[in-house]
Amino acid sequence: MKRLLTAVLAGLTVLTAAACGPTAERGEIVVTTDLLGDLTRAVVGDAAPVTVLMATGGDPHSFGVSAKQAAGLEQAALVVANGLGLEEGVLRHVESAAAAGTPTLLVGEHVNAVPYRDSANPDPHFWTDPGRVRTAVEAIRDRVLADVPGIDADAVRARTDGYLARLDELDRWMTERFAALPPERRKLVTNHHVFGYLADRFGLEVIGVVLPSGSALASPSAADLAGLAGAVRAAGVTTIFADSSQPDRLARVLAEQAGVRVRVTALHTESLTPPDGGAPTYLDMMRVNTDAIIAG
Repeated sequence: MKRLLTAVLAGLTVLTAAACGPTAERGEIVVTTDLLGDLTRAVVGDAAPVTVLMATGGDPHSFGVSAKQAAGLEQAALVVANGLGLEEGVLRHVESAAAAGTPTLLVGEHVNAVPYRDSANPDPHFWTDPGRVRTAVEAIRDRVLADVPGIDADAVRARTDGYLARLDELDRWMTERFAALPPERRKLVTNHHVFGYLADRFGLEVIGVVLPSGSALASPSAADLAGLAGAVRAAGVTTIFADSSQPDRLARVLAEQAGVRVRVTALHTESLTPPDGGAPTYLDMMRVNTDAIIAG
């Protein structure tokens, strides 16, 4: 009987270790959005598992998480979130994990965020400026090295250096592309406040947006649309850019109200695409968007 009891206790000890050990040993990094997930994977490669909460092609303002995913935030070695009010559907879960002691990186706090042009609220869409993405990648690297146990530091630093070089190359290419646009053609109308950072970085002018808020969950009034239609006519805008993950009905309504021939062109603004969708990575997304904006 004594031998049997000893064996049972030993077995329970093994089971308990198996149930509790892997979370800490694996050093899982949980990321809120697919854009940040791409940047995080570029930094860590195979050195640590990365779980992304938002589905590809999702809306960072409105996506939610399951109870299991919320619990996983508190068990992560590191949580990486955009912050600045972007993840409206999961913010309380991120805050809860941070309060429980989970290492949490709010990337937006490190990129010198600026407010929306017509609001005091910070603009969370910093990724349209590759220079700020460079800063974000450095912040992710530093927190991964500090908080993920057993990480291969040399591999992380080498991967980060390689990716930063690619970001610098992207920045130079975008600078050359936008500089070739005549000044009078550097005007943007979009369906959502997304391109403030891109406009500041590359000398463009956002003359208006269809949605009068930083959130894609907002709705414009008839007066908003009428005012923006006047701006479109006055500026001679030929293309309205709409997020590829959002219906472009409002942008088309504006095009009709403007009383001029205006195209509606889709851009990948707040999420990536599947591998065959044209913008499966951040670098791909920025190149595709730049080409579309130049063409428009």
